[in-house]
Amino acid sequence: MILAGTQLIQKFEPLLIGFAVILLYSSYGLLTNSGDDDDENLSDNVIVKFCKKLLPVSESYDGNNFFTTDSTGVRVATPLLLTLAVVELSDVVFAVDSIPAVFGVTLGPFIVYSSNMFAILSLRSLYAFVSTVMTELRFLDKAVAVVLAFIGVKMLLEFADINIPTNVSLLVV
Repeated sequence: MILAGTQLIQKFEPLLIGFAVILLYSSYGLLTNSGDDDDENLSDNVIVKFCKKLLPVSESYDGNNFFTTDSTGVRVATPLLLTLAVVELSDVVFAVDSIPAVFGVTLGPFIVYSSNMFAILSLRSLYAFVSTVMTELRFLDKAVAVVLAFIGVKMLLEFADINIPTNVSLLVV
């Protein structure tokens, strides 16, 4: 799929403008975020709503079971299965969301593919680390926003025939 995407971008480069806009929008969202995500009601989360449309979910847990039977005898998913689905779909969203940033650095299919595979493989182990030290990394979201904005601007500048060398891009990233 990544190889097909690379071929599509090489044949239709204006698609990169869309990717640049996505990166700039994400950067703006990170820079203007107030940081009050701890009290967020997850029932309003897009992924939670999507999963609830696919599966009926009970309001209560049933031990370690993914499914339970409700009072009418219908088999429904428990919030435990919903949690697992949200985590897995978040991994997919993260992987897809990182693709425009990689294309901002290089169009090489091997690098695009390998960087996304490493991102997916290390996501869980890095999550444990980042969640532990997040209080020390106060400006992580702002730093990520600056990097996303840089890559988005770099992608837009390439259409004006202003090229930023890959080594400079990697230095900034």
